[in-house]
Amino acid sequence: MLKVTLKTTSDGALDRHLFKKCVQSNIVLLTQAFRKKFVIPDFQPFCAHVDDLYENAKSLSGGQVADYIPQLARFSPDLWGVALCTVDGQRHTAGDTKVPFCLQSCVKPLKYAIAVHDHGTEYVHRFIGKEPSGLRFNKLFLNEDGEETISAHTLSKLVFISKSVPLQVMNFMNKLAGNEYVGFSNATFQSERESGDRNFAIGYYLKEKKCFPEGTDMTAILDFYFQLCSIEVTCESASVMAATLANGGFCPITGERVLSPEAVRNTLSLMHSCGMYDFSGQFAFHVGLPAKSGVAGGILLVVPNVMGVMCWSPPLDKLGNSVRGIQFCTDLVSLFNFHNYDNLRHFAKKLDPRREGGDQRVKSVINLLFAAYTGDVSALRRFALSSMDMEQRDYDSRTALHVAAAEGHAEVVRFLLEACKVNPVPKDRWGNTPMDEAVHFGHHDVVTILRDYHNKYSPQDSTPDKQDAEKNLDGML
Repeated sequence: MLKVTLKTTSDGALDRHLFKKCVQSNIVLLTQAFRKKFVIPDFQPFCAHVDDLYENAKSLSGGQVADYIPQLARFSPDLWGVALCTVDGQRHTAGDTKVPFCLQSCVKPLKYAIAVHDHGTEYVHRFIGKEPSGLRFNKLFLNEDGEETISAHTLSKLVFISKSVPLQVMNFMNKLAGNEYVGFSNATFQSERESGDRNFAIGYYLKEKKCFPEGTDMTAILDFYFQLCSIEVTCESASVMAATLANGGFCPITGERVLSPEAVRNTLSLMHSCGMYDFSGQFAFHVGLPAKSGVAGGILLVVPNVMGVMCWSPPLDKLGNSVRGIQFCTDLVSLFNFHNYDNLRHFAKKLDPRREGGDQRVKSVINLLFAAYTGDVSALRRFALSSMDMEQRDYDSRTALHVAAAEGHAEVVRFLLEACKVNPVPKDRWGNTPMDEAVHFGHHDVVTILRDYHNKYSPQDSTPDKQDAEKNLDGML
């Protein structure tokens, strides 16, 4: 995010020296903005879609506000906010995004990340497993090896393992949030502590089974656990936390490395497999993104290498997840190509906001067709390796194959057909195919390549385009 304090002259103008001084520390960010090199180049249209998804989820009225922690029951069921932050620091909000609420279970992946960052994966997983339990979050259960499976109460062990103190954790949370709002609700802490009998029972059960290192002060650890759940954020500050995870541990607002790559990778892996209580399998299948929900109504969602999102609405479904938040996440992945297993090149039914903007697409077509015109196979190879669409068309619907065939560049034609697997018979606005171009300009070697490719790969094809190509071949031969 660009933050500049300007001191202007008496008439409000900036001279050259002062302007340079203001922008020099942000020159990379400014260059990215002017060149539309952000991860989401056309950000305003993307935000308009997000607003539509927000309004769609806003209309839902189901679910119940959590009341087993009395302080949570005070929130209005009408509150609903969505905030996003990209890995480049692009921001967008909709709804009640400045209202503080407690992270509750959304803090758990963040505390896990801190523990791994401080002590490494091997040490942390001496005490906890990696498999989701498949049981309710508050079940008393250990696996066959005497390990606690990943569940909501894993945090109480992570608290002890990391040997952190409240101030250290708050400092870490502030760094994750880019120094935006991170607070603490003492009322929620007291409320959790007074209604935490189940947590105490689970804690002492784990201690009795020697799941903790020696010397554990269970009362102090559970107090710390309740304190972490009572950390307050807004949708806006929490979206920066999620974006820090999406950005490989670098906060996109401050540019500071907060978490190690190992900590981020492990955290996202566990969020993907068990972040949504007993809905984790369904969420992984339909949404396919790392996420963590909390009983305050938050859903911390990470789109790796793209953005972080915080959805917040207090009414929960029967599994403890925000009703509106689940709907928003599902709609987001239904519209955009964000599911981890969506193919970024061949899933035409979805929008991909990561694709280049309009101006860049024009330049892309120009570069592609110019390389075909000059016979520059090396440039075409670079384009193909960078996932450029090698079948792009210009205003007249001419492709690189049209141009190469018209110019007689046999090697380019062979590369486009055999390496890039482009359509061999595209038609331009006048109905001409690459074969028509090669015939018209008398490039017999290109005609031979097109004919051989047609016979080798599509001997049974009888589409009108292919029939036209065969007629042209007959005319030449």
